[in-house]
Amino acid sequence: MDSRNVDSKKKNEKYYLILNAASKVFATYGFHRAQVARIAREAGVADGTIYLYFKRKEDILIELFRYRFGNWIEQVRQELARIDDVREALRMFCKLHYEQVESDIDYAYVAQLELRQADIEMRREIGQIFKPYLTIIEELLNKGIEQGVFRPDINVKLARHLIFGAMDEVVTSWIISGQKYSLSAQTEGTVQVFLKGIEAE
Repeated sequence: MDSRNVDSKKKNEKYYLILNAASKVFATYGFHRAQVARIAREAGVADGTIYLYFKRKEDILIELFRYRFGNWIEQVRQELARIDDVREALRMFCKLHYEQVESDIDYAYVAQLELRQADIEMRREIGQIFKPYLTIIEELLNKGIEQGVFRPDINVKLARHLIFGAMDEVVTSWIISGQKYSLSAQTEGTVQVFLKGIEAE
């Protein structure tokens, strides 16, 4: 049973308990060392219950990203829709990204560190889940170009990867450091670097 085909009616309390438990277990033990039985114990369900929803452990990780990121993307779009100034929209995007990471360190640890150890097929599938997030950045860049705020010669597809990659590296460094400083406080410095590279003269 592919997790993508789980009927919405089956996505009940136990389903979300499993995903939240998996986030904690993956962050604590690492994806490869995490046991389905441990996830079940953390969720307070029987081992067999997990297999009602997921065929394998990999499906749990993929669905965890789909669940968390799907909700998150919608929230980001709602916030950005209220902002007309594209510079401020980019600043808000970065701020929301950092704040989201700070609000759920278990999930952040899995997303930043464990995903990099996943096999190529799993990373490709999760990469599809991330695409709408990159699309948001691309839309901001195109809006800025149309308004004459950003340089017209920007390679938008390259720039969106550079922006996301830079934020991703800031987050990874913060996690590895043991979260010794405020991640959201890095917003202004991050955005200023972006704007220096893409603003029109």
